[in-house]
Amino acid sequence: MRAFVTRCVLSSVATVLLWGTAPAHALEPVKGKVILTISGKVGEKNTPDGAAFDMAMLEKLPMQKFSAQTPWDKKPIAFEGPLLRDVLAAAKASGTTLKAAALNDYQTTIPADDANKFDMILAYKMNGELIPVRTKGPLFIVYPFDTKAELRSATYYERSAWQLKSLKVE
Repeated sequence: MRAFVTRCVLSSVATVLLWGTAPAHALEPVKGKVILTISGKVGEKNTPDGAAFDMAMLEKLPMQKFSAQTPWDKKPIAFEGPLLRDVLAAAKASGTTLKAAALNDYQTTIPADDANKFDMILAYKMNGELIPVRTKGPLFIVYPFDTKAELRSATYYERSAWQLKSLKVE
């Protein structure tokens, strides 16, 4: 029994270390339209299949802003949203891989460690405006491309997913 308790404590500590400080409260029920679902290795669920988020839930998380030049736009864009690691912490996600799926059927695989290694955000605003579906919204996983030369490569551009609808944690 003692070994089991030790493993559970170590697992919880590892999850907090991997994803940052976990929220002190349970994930609230969705009240608005679901814009993101996180399934798979999720410890905090508000649906039978995983964690669902509406816009209000994402807006309650600490916001981050940065501007970055992307290969898809001619000018730098100001992105705003919570850090991806904070969203994953809210769901108590624990895994090594994130499988992202978009509304337009685009899929990409992201090493979970990227969420800690880089200040990636789950942007829901571009240049101060909510991102409509027709222009990459409602959610866009964005790396801070301008902060490190290594991020300005096809590897990280392909891991960015706009029109994000779900993440599966494996």
